[in-house]
Amino acid sequence: MQFSAIQPQHLSELANILGADALLTDLEERTKRSSDHTEDLVFLPEIVVMPREVDQISKLLRYCNQEKIPITVRGAGTGLSGGALPIHQGIVLDMQRFNKILNIDTENFQVTTEPGVITQVLQEAVLAHGLQYPPDPASKGSCFIGGNIAENSGGPRAVKYGVVKDYVLNLEIVLADGTVMWTGANVLKNATGYNLTQLIVGSEGTLAVVTKIVLKLIPATTTNVLLLIPFRKAEEACRAVNSICLAGITPSALEFMERDALDWSMRFCNTTAISIPDDIQAHLLIELDGHNEQQLLAEAAQISELVTIYDIDELLFADTAAQKETLWQLRRKVGEAVKSNSVYKEEDTVVPRAHLPQLLKYIKALGTEYGFQSVCYGHAGDGNLHVNIIKGSLSDEFWHQELQVPIRKLFTFVHALGGTISGEHGIGLVQKNYLDIVFSSAQIDLMKAIKHVFDPNGILNPGKIFPDN
Repeated sequence: MQFSAIQPQHLSELANILGADALLTDLEERTKRSSDHTEDLVFLPEIVVMPREVDQISKLLRYCNQEKIPITVRGAGTGLSGGALPIHQGIVLDMQRFNKILNIDTENFQVTTEPGVITQVLQEAVLAHGLQYPPDPASKGSCFIGGNIAENSGGPRAVKYGVVKDYVLNLEIVLADGTVMWTGANVLKNATGYNLTQLIVGSEGTLAVVTKIVLKLIPATTTNVLLLIPFRKAEEACRAVNSICLAGITPSALEFMERDALDWSMRFCNTTAISIPDDIQAHLLIELDGHNEQQLLAEAAQISELVTIYDIDELLFADTAAQKETLWQLRRKVGEAVKSNSVYKEEDTVVPRAHLPQLLKYIKALGTEYGFQSVCYGHAGDGNLHVNIIKGSLSDEFWHQELQVPIRKLFTFVHALGGTISGEHGIGLVQKNYLDIVFSSAQIDLMKAIKHVFDPNGILNPGKIFPDN
């Protein structure tokens, strides 16, 4: 696809559409939008635009489509697959001015919001009405709900409550030609035509720009129990995950952290809240929530008994709100902690839960074979393991070229286990050339055809998801 570079006449027309104050052309502002949390990748856009109204976005897209100007939608920039990187330069469409919660419908358990609302702000707003929006990615304190829609985000509580797609009822979107439409209906059941709503969720800004979101809510839970279990063998920690689930217990979170993940996070957070004996290889962080504290304590006791068959150290029950907050902060800061140590590649693998021990063993064997260190953690309750490959002292040549070989082997193994190559981070830029591992050419061609129907000139987030060849 041949795109147009931004010319003076384009800037003049964009100013007419959006207002001069919505155009950011200076280097500092463009540099702020040139990267996200993906590795050390940087792509400088030619211009950043910050509209305030849907009609402005409609006119903007219609003009960009006419002029063949690439446009990349950006939320908070917390993505981990390069989805918000303007790799073809052009325009970055910054959604931070779309930051209003429009309506909390307490009778129908729904919230209507703009995409630039921070996820945690949305959660706290509905919680004040006794309602809950469960999906909680690690970056919930900074990520936008629109970005969560784009990537179909999950988070620790997906094991019990599901991911973003399970809560999206309806979306207002703007197509590449400027058409504004709603994708569905504000109802819990909808068997009317193709499910356009779910097609947009997880499409990473390649099909349309989301401008309003209607989410399903549930009654808020009132109490929870949190425990941390140390294991002397990391594979046994993975094995214990399925033992807990097979016992009929459904935790609200069931998180796996290798030793280095927790150790680095403690150093990053400057805390010594947890003592990690030298022989401990991994931890499970387990949360149970609900309305009956005695029932939750009974389930916690059952878990404590179940894990005695494994080689574990003393369990930690978080008995204060402060202690719970500390444990959750350590878990949520792992990604930042790893990045503070080294450039890294994060592979977002997901397999059927019972295969987690095999996956972890294979990852470590690959590291031994190819000479790289990995730090693993993630949402073990739903089989979603984040594999952080550390650059450290590895050569640039190995990092940029040769490392692709073991990554491809890893993804091939994941697929053979019945899994896939992204559970919640999306494909974006960094995973697109591995898509052939999990999809046939016929499947990829079908997805490309869908993209072409929505965006025939390919201006929306070009160069993402689909392989280069």
